[in-house]
Amino acid sequence: MGDCFSSPERVEPSPDSKANFKGPVKGRSCTDCSFLVLFIAVLLSLFGLVVYCTLHGDINRLFYGFDECGDICGFKNKKAEDSKFCTGHDMTDKPFLKIDAPIYKVADLKHVKRECVANCSVLPGFQEFLHRCIPKGNDTVIDNIISNTVVGSLFTEVTQDLQHTKWDIIYLCIFAFVFTLIIVFLIRFVAGLVVWFVLISVVLISFATSIFLWITWKQKSNLEIKDQVAQNDVNTYFTFAIIATISSVVILLIIVAMRDRIALVVQLFREAGKAIQSMPLLLMQPMVTFLFLVAAIFLWSYFAVLIQASGFPAFQENHNVYYKKDQLMKFARVYNLIVLLWVIEFIIGCQHMIIAGAVATWFFTRNKNNMSSPITTSIGYLFKNHLGSVALGSFIITIIQVIRAIINAFEDTVKKSDSEAAKMVYKAFKCCCHHIQTFLQYLTRNAYIEIAIYGDNFCSSGQQAFKMITSNVLRVSAINSVGDFVLFLGKVLVVTSTVLLGFRMLETKPGIIHLWAPLAVAGIFAYFVAHCFISVYEMVIDTVFMCFCEDCNLNDGVNQEYYMSKELMEFVENSQKVLRIGDGAES
Repeated sequence: MGDCFSSPERVEPSPDSKANFKGPVKGRSCTDCSFLVLFIAVLLSLFGLVVYCTLHGDINRLFYGFDECGDICGFKNKKAEDSKFCTGHDMTDKPFLKIDAPIYKVADLKHVKRECVANCSVLPGFQEFLHRCIPKGNDTVIDNIISNTVVGSLFTEVTQDLQHTKWDIIYLCIFAFVFTLIIVFLIRFVAGLVVWFVLISVVLISFATSIFLWITWKQKSNLEIKDQVAQNDVNTYFTFAIIATISSVVILLIIVAMRDRIALVVQLFREAGKAIQSMPLLLMQPMVTFLFLVAAIFLWSYFAVLIQASGFPAFQENHNVYYKKDQLMKFARVYNLIVLLWVIEFIIGCQHMIIAGAVATWFFTRNKNNMSSPITTSIGYLFKNHLGSVALGSFIITIIQVIRAIINAFEDTVKKSDSEAAKMVYKAFKCCCHHIQTFLQYLTRNAYIEIAIYGDNFCSSGQQAFKMITSNVLRVSAINSVGDFVLFLGKVLVVTSTVLLGFRMLETKPGIIHLWAPLAVAGIFAYFVAHCFISVYEMVIDTVFMCFCEDCNLNDGVNQEYYMSKELMEFVENSQKVLRIGDGAES
């Protein structure tokens, strides 16, 4: 039941423990329990704040509005405890709030006359809008929207197009879903072809660009130069030609030097494809995560409304009654947002942990045809032992996000500053925070993988993950650059294919005014589906890679047989000496 501050660091495996390693540890204890308790306490404290705001608020104030006495329109109001307020009138027959101000000033109630009325239509110069009676006229936003025939007709036409093509959009969404699944399974077989095609294309394009720049520079140099502008043009092409040539040579040398590690990336893609083929239900994990995220955002929105509807009656400058929030209610606004960020990261962390646990169990099982539900086993480990570790990992990411949000809040102030040094420092600090967050997110994912393998706490697993990353830095670089780019191409392929198919389906269909509207809806859905499923593939690849490194570290293939597949084992044996160059000797 240890956490970062109490449990000892993980001891490196001894030769005996290496021989006894039989895959992911089964006898596990709870890890980082203190942070799970903290996470639960934060949730309970948020519920307490929301209850406090609910007891001292009324959600009907937001939806129906209140008059100058603080009485809610359309309801029978109670008399305020303080006799100095004129609340307590029966407004059931007056459900509309009359506001003598444009719609864009409704939120500013300090100098706005408010009155509950029975009907908006009987008031000359007023119109109904969201239980309010607001002035008509060209100076109001709502009137501009209604009277603007261009915007109004565009909205109407787009709505009609979406209604007219709803079944076509559904078919395109089904196509995107099925095509994404096909790509995920095909990447296993065509990953090598795609990777080398992309790398060779990059090299050819780089050298072609260099040749084009040199030819253009030569042609311009042979022309008669009459002014300084033409001379600067020639010099610019010369400079770009040199830069392009050097870049092309560097890219070629990097690809040649890392060819074995790029081949390792291809092999890891194939291994990840095998894992997904053995556990296809892993692809359903994003759907479950999406449902939990939707529920979390819905609760946050509901809590935000309850907090916004809270307040105590108070007088404004013109002696109108409004509802003033105390410091606790103002704090609840910010607190609710921070808790949402933590909950979102916690849910995503649970997905990473489930995938990592299932893939680790699959990797370290010698007879993969006789596995006993690795996904269920991973879910059991998560909920019985490692929710605290996920809470800690998500807490760290949330803190970084809060710091970045605070930094972004000062962006307008820095832009208005006359100090160039302050602007430079701000940009540097902002850039550093962005890269720190990216690195911590990557390290956290790999820490989850180590937890899935050994069952240690988050800090020990993070240290082990950092050690594995730094001792295999060139392999990690190859996976993150080449591998991520191939997965990005997979997303692009899904979206492009969906949009092109939709264009072919809809271009001859009569009655469509704006073809881009249904294509945009189908394209957005296609990207969302592709991103969800391919992100699973990305996590599977990272897990297979970390398991591969641990397998190389724990076993030698002679005294203790590797757990990796025969194909991966043959690749390692054929390129073992080359792979050691630049990477840690242990792996």
